[in-house]
Amino acid sequence: MKNVANLDVELTVEERNLLSVAYKNVIGARRASWRIISSIEQKDDKGASAKTAQIVEYRETVCAELLVFNSDVVHGCHIEYIF
Repeated sequence: MKNVANLDVELTVEERNLLSVAYKNVIGARRASWRIISSIEQKDDKGASAKTAQIVEYRETVCAELLVFNSDVVHGCHIEYIF
């Protein structure tokens, strides 16, 4: 998707829709993972177990993936605003 977003050609309506669906699927899966991990983290009352450290580490990994993916796509798109 990053390569498509960085192309210097105008996409057709169908190509834009396919890119949008692919983006939503990738982001949606990671957002769902982040929500589940955050829920598990909140339910872990102890906060000092070895599993807690793994949960936090994995949540940070998923969050970093989201940030990288979003910035790649947003910075690669040539968006024109029509007012």
